[in-house]
Amino acid sequence: MTPNLAPIPELYVSYDSAQKLKGEAASLPSWDLSPRQICDLELLMNGGFSPLKGFLSEEDYDSVVDTMRLANGALWPIPVTLDVSEKFAEGIEVGSDIALRDQEGVILATMTVTDRWTPDKAREAEKVFGADDAAHPAVNYLHHTAGKVYLGGPVTGLQPPVHYDFKSRRDTPNELRSFFRKMGWRKVVAFQTRNPLHRAHQELTFRAAREAQANLLIHPVVGLTKPGDVDHFTRVRCYEAVLDKYPSSTTHLSLLNLAMRMAGPREALWHAIIRKNHGLTHFIVGRDHAGPGKNSAGEDFYDPYAAQDLVRQHQEEVGIEMVDFKMMVYVEDKAQYYPVDEVPEGSTVLNISGTELRRRLREGLEIPDWFSFPEVEAELRRTSPPRSQQGFTVFFTGFSGSGKSTIANALMVKLMEMGGRPVTLLDGDIVRKNLSSELGFSKEHRDLNIRRIGYVASEITKNGGIAICAPIAPYATTRRAVREDVEQYGAFVEVHVATSLEECERRDRKGLYKLAREGKIKEFTGISDPYDVPKDPELRVETEGTDVDNCAHQVILKLESMGLIRAQ
Repeated sequence: MTPNLAPIPELYVSYDSAQKLKGEAASLPSWDLSPRQICDLELLMNGGFSPLKGFLSEEDYDSVVDTMRLANGALWPIPVTLDVSEKFAEGIEVGSDIALRDQEGVILATMTVTDRWTPDKAREAEKVFGADDAAHPAVNYLHHTAGKVYLGGPVTGLQPPVHYDFKSRRDTPNELRSFFRKMGWRKVVAFQTRNPLHRAHQELTFRAAREAQANLLIHPVVGLTKPGDVDHFTRVRCYEAVLDKYPSSTTHLSLLNLAMRMAGPREALWHAIIRKNHGLTHFIVGRDHAGPGKNSAGEDFYDPYAAQDLVRQHQEEVGIEMVDFKMMVYVEDKAQYYPVDEVPEGSTVLNISGTELRRRLREGLEIPDWFSFPEVEAELRRTSPPRSQQGFTVFFTGFSGSGKSTIANALMVKLMEMGGRPVTLLDGDIVRKNLSSELGFSKEHRDLNIRRIGYVASEITKNGGIAICAPIAPYATTRRAVREDVEQYGAFVEVHVATSLEECERRDRKGLYKLAREGKIKEFTGISDPYDVPKDPELRVETEGTDVDNCAHQVILKLESMGLIRAQ
């Protein structure tokens, strides 16, 4: 049996042992895993992250960050760590066991804590992602979502996470290896994707399988990807819709529950190791593999072919052969796709970017047959109706007394007058009374209040309604988190009500500024607590010398220009 088809070690104990351990684990300190941690734990337990036996120790973490290798020298480019809160870490002794639970409280595994440390996250960002730049989604997660303390240690698997969707499409490494043995597949090339499949992808995968003389595994990521990506439910329906375009005897579709980090070259190497663990012999690495887009300076985080260079450098050690491809473009004269560097001289090249595709979907414009399949277009249009029919959120931010609530009320009435979609106002005072009455005004509580508003707004947006939010929302990182929550489902329109602090104090209808100046209100935004002025809001409204109706009308015009409402 070739090595790629032999069973790979897993971290699960037997069923009987698991039942016994579950009873014992019930009394252990418990950590409720985040969605990303659940993805990581699943791949640890089923062998997808082999040779890891658990979450990295401090020694392994330092070595991976600095050298892309574990302390024993094994190649491993991405830190897989269990980040927890300081409060939880304080109660955990090194050498003790903890229970790892899913978000419904089910114990999935136990972990023996061998290490506990506070990492240098700026160093991790620089080394792993190439820059400590919050424009990178993983760096933003590292600083603003992940816990401050890391725990390391071996994991004992009791049961895998439960997936209720696409069960027949989910395979562990050993299940895939068994399938390859059954089918007699000796050489298999994997195609990694987090996007719907279009004709260029089909051509790329056909060429890759032909070049490697191998069978094809379409292996999309259905765990966490980049904020703003098409949801995995829609994507899998798209994959299934075009599966019959491939020869059934030589192609298989399997879903990978991986939490991507968008780490470019390091991520590509990580993906290669993961695919080797799943029994693959070849791996397609395309242009800008796992790239997160632009940095804060508007430049690409990674060179478009740096991922190919790094995988090529280590492919022999990994034990998987890279199939590298340039971007595929449609050559109109030849009526077929070519790699961009093989286009015949003088030919007319056609291409549609992801941004352009989203614009065409949003505006109900035609998507040419040469670009995509009718079946894929139909699935995308089901979940991406024209923008004027989608839900969206308008998020006002500004000092207390700036006029946010007044403008928001006027906007709500104007949108209700237009009709067509339900409109909900989430004003700061109303939310404080009905949703966050137990919260104070510390930074932690203010963040929690805004995140609650963001959650409700995202649900309204997801269900096709309009959410109008009018909190102070002083912190940029929290506003960004709300934006990411909402933009999974629709547009987020940030409106900075840019009334000066002096004017807000002059108005002071509630007498709050006076009390803050006297020290009777602590941590008051603009007086004793900072306000992060939005750098690039969709709209900035000046209220001094402008009436409320005009301010609300400016928002209406902005919504029209973005295609969110139809011009009256």
